[in-house]
Amino acid sequence: MNEASGGGTDAAHGAHGRPPTRAEKWAAFKESPFLPALVLVFILALAAGLFAGSYTYTMANPTPHRVPTAVVGDMETGSGRTFVTGLEKALNTSLVLTRYATGAEAREAVEEQEEFAILRTRGTGVELDVAGASGASVAQVLAETGVKVGQRTGVPVVIRDIKPLQDGDPRGLALFYISLAAVIIGFVGAIQLSVHARALNPAERIAFTVAYSLLGAFAIAAVVDWLLGALDLPFAESWLILALTMFTSGMVFTMFNTLMGRWAMLPTWGLMVLLGNPSSGGAVSWPLLPSVLGHIGRWLPPGASVNAQHTAVYFQGHQHLFPFLVLGAWALVSSTVFWVYRHRHPGGRDRAPAHAAAPAGA
Repeated sequence: MNEASGGGTDAAHGAHGRPPTRAEKWAAFKESPFLPALVLVFILALAAGLFAGSYTYTMANPTPHRVPTAVVGDMETGSGRTFVTGLEKALNTSLVLTRYATGAEAREAVEEQEEFAILRTRGTGVELDVAGASGASVAQVLAETGVKVGQRTGVPVVIRDIKPLQDGDPRGLALFYISLAAVIIGFVGAIQLSVHARALNPAERIAFTVAYSLLGAFAIAAVVDWLLGALDLPFAESWLILALTMFTSGMVFTMFNTLMGRWAMLPTWGLMVLLGNPSSGGAVSWPLLPSVLGHIGRWLPPGASVNAQHTAVYFQGHQHLFPFLVLGAWALVSSTVFWVYRHRHPGGRDRAPAHAAAPAGA
């Protein structure tokens, strides 16, 4: 018996002592923390390159493609035609000209953000009214090019900014930055809840997402308006737009977290940052973006947020329903998916053990 036992022990030691096979090494590696860490190294490197590339692609050399422009008076002949032809050639684009009977109607179209500029003839010259608030980059391109075209063609040109930006926001970027803050803090907050408040049940998690969205949005608006004085915000409206943006961003991550677990950051970052922010129209106006991005951006939360905030600040009384529908739809879909698949939600508390712990004889 002792010999048999000793032989068995030797065999066991021999099995443990042999070098592991390639399959065993791979199985052990898959179970270790090194595999996800290695995957993250490559994902982060790729994300860094895509992040830089997406912003560089959209912002390095903004070029107008189609610029909606109101026309008052005759721009089909004489100096008007000469100027329009020269402007289109210089911009390497086409102006989408829409005729209006009066200057007041054209100005109303600018207020509704249907037009980015107004062209009218004045004697032998031309007046070009741009709207910095409609898009600082578009207004700058039109103004600078208009001066050069007037000099080149000999057509006298008067250029005015009929809707200037606020003094604290000369480049029109402040609204983009506060919207960007709401987007990023929105999903970062959801990430932190999933890590540090993992025991929250689904309804509680939604409630706390609402809570940090309201408080965080208030902080953003208060710092930018009251503390720094960079923007004169319609406070309540701007606050609620930022809060809806933060909640939507947070629930987008929560949805992906429920569906994909630890890899939820990938689609969230791709949708909200890599694609959503460069195409939002905040840093570069939509007419200057590549045409596909210009259309996609309106349907994503960052673009909807910038759009709503921009109108609230600079075009009060002309707010549109569309950006709120976009934000609301993303928030509703994300929350619904999360709620339907809440049984897969990583976390929560088990309420059963209190009953299970009762003595069997009780």
